[in-house]
Amino acid sequence: MKTAVGFPFPQGCTVEGQTANFSVAVPEGQTCELIIYKKGARASAFSQEMPYSDVAGNLHFLSVVLEQPEDYEYCYKIGGKIVPDPYGKAFSGREHWSVSKGKEKRTLRTRIVTDTFDWEKSQFPHLKKEDVIAYSLHVRGFTKHSSSGVAHKGTFDGVTEKLPYLQKLGINQIHLMPVYEFDENQRHVNYWGYGKAYFFAPKASYAAGDPVNEMKSLVRQMHLAGIEVILEMPFTEGTTFSLILDCLRYWVMQYHVDGFIVNPYICNPDELAKDPVLAKSKILKKEDGFQNVMRRFLKGDEGMIRDVICQLKNQDTQLYNYIASHNGFTLCDVVSYDGKHNEANGENNLDGPDYNYSWNCGAEGNSRKKAVNELRKNQIFNAFFLLLFAQGMPCILSGDEFMNTQKGNNNAYCQDNLISWLDWNQLSRQEELYTFVCRLIALRKACMKQIAKKSEDTMGRSGIPQISYHGEDAWQMPAGRASRQLGVFYHEESTEKDFYIAYNMHWLSHSFALPSLPKGMEWVCIAGTKEGVLDEKEAVPVKDKKVQLEERTIKVFVGRQAKE
Repeated sequence: MKTAVGFPFPQGCTVEGQTANFSVAVPEGQTCELIIYKKGARASAFSQEMPYSDVAGNLHFLSVVLEQPEDYEYCYKIGGKIVPDPYGKAFSGREHWSVSKGKEKRTLRTRIVTDTFDWEKSQFPHLKKEDVIAYSLHVRGFTKHSSSGVAHKGTFDGVTEKLPYLQKLGINQIHLMPVYEFDENQRHVNYWGYGKAYFFAPKASYAAGDPVNEMKSLVRQMHLAGIEVILEMPFTEGTTFSLILDCLRYWVMQYHVDGFIVNPYICNPDELAKDPVLAKSKILKKEDGFQNVMRRFLKGDEGMIRDVICQLKNQDTQLYNYIASHNGFTLCDVVSYDGKHNEANGENNLDGPDYNYSWNCGAEGNSRKKAVNELRKNQIFNAFFLLLFAQGMPCILSGDEFMNTQKGNNNAYCQDNLISWLDWNQLSRQEELYTFVCRLIALRKACMKQIAKKSEDTMGRSGIPQISYHGEDAWQMPAGRASRQLGVFYHEESTEKDFYIAYNMHWLSHSFALPSLPKGMEWVCIAGTKEGVLDEKEAVPVKDKKVQLEERTIKVFVGRQAKE
């Protein structure tokens, strides 16, 4: 094979025509040998020591002419040890999920990748933060269950097959748990994908065919439907900032992803956002503040009103709101279990969060009691109101819209089975909840122009703030710790379209006095825990100055022109 000195940047393997350039960082004083194989062959087809230059620091680099570069794979021999490329773009040897440790495993090799993908007419959606309704999922667990109804279960293609479902639900952004090449074979199965990994390569066992093109196809089809794709990229402690930056740039430029969820303790989101390649990407970080406050409010803890107000108006553009995520209880389990049940993890139930701020509504786990199940359904409806009518980006955990359960396991990191896989049979069993969530998402989209970016410090000509907070009496904030009632008034002077949301998380009913509207206007109830989401024709005008809210219920009112 013909070789040349090559060039140090970018790291990894870069293909131009028939020339493949290899560049890798090597510890000081060690040599590096490039070993090239024909795809699938045991014996190497070529090997040569890679030179370096003082001007390129510890980088060793070499260019090799290959007739069909994509027909080859390679490794490096550094310090006497054969290793894959840390900047590898695809790998062979992990095509099958969780190969038994008792079987012989072929050495992990780095594939040479050429870019021939057709993006067709897809474009980055570039959604405004206030327009985003996100949906978090695990690529394998989303469609692995036999009930998923897709042809390629547990794969990128399987997620793509569920696109019509996502569109009907109304979400416009998906958050994918780690999709890079991690090793699932550890002491316990590494189902979530955290830990050391090859961060540039899509996971081969998540693909029905070629992982590179299949992942790109997933993004392309989501973009054609107006849905953004956000990747969870936690990295690991000790990962250099330069590798992180190179990696995120690569996913944006080669896979057209719309953003990332990063660990702020590993890398600074503000620094990432300064990079010109990432300038239009959404750089997000996960924080449990909204979840914990709203769970406590939901179950009726005292002293929560001021924290609830703070979370309802949180406009930190790097945070997103959620009430359930993969790390912790599903929403169904939040209202079904008082304590965690992680016995299946084999750690004596000592793993996972001890504080879940959950309430089982009167019975631990599955129950046949009608009153218990009605209360649980009621609480789930309330949770979706709390999530979808807060300012900021809401994120739904996949399956929460049809009461998916993990049987009380709040740390299912090692559960590659029915505990973690979505049971799509639940969709037909919980059709009422699913329909409610679809309609509530549509209502949020219709309302958010009046709710987003409002400030209690901004006054209109009428002297009414854009946002104001009320107790049972209008214009009076709840004062006591025992209060579990809150009214939020969103005033829109330019369109004369006002919204009022009344929250009663007490186990007793309470009356709420609605703020007065201008002459000729009236309040109508457009949604509620008991009522669901109403069509305009079904919306009932409020004739009295006060409205009664039953225990543990929420109602949404809109101001409109009074009818004769």
